[in-house]
Amino acid sequence: MTETLGQKQRRFTRMAARLIEYAYDSGYELTFGDAYRDPRLHGESGVKLGYGHPRSCHKVRLAVDFDLFKNGIFLSNTADHKFLGVFWENIGGSWGGHFKDGNHYSIEHEGSL
Repeated sequence: MTETLGQKQRRFTRMAARLIEYAYDSGYELTFGDAYRDPRLHGESGVKLGYGHPRSCHKVRLAVDFDLFKNGIFLSNTADHKFLGVFWENIGGSWGGHFKDGNHYSIEHEGSL
């Protein structure tokens, strides 16, 4: 049976919660960067409006960008996110670190990440 968008969104939310807990248990802190990208500002899926990819999973609530901190210091390099990226992939996600977007965590939807 194919998973509906709504089912994927609910699975993604639970996965994001696990990632957040893992980061904090590892001594790091997170804040949200981009999460949902409103189609009124960024275009419907497949439409390029504003910044980001036309088929971004942010547009369908299947991606989030996290800002990472250790001891109050903002860690902005993709390499800083690698331990989270490995965890994320191990629980079924797609990590943006493979295309130099280390703070991007998503699940695949219709061929997009």
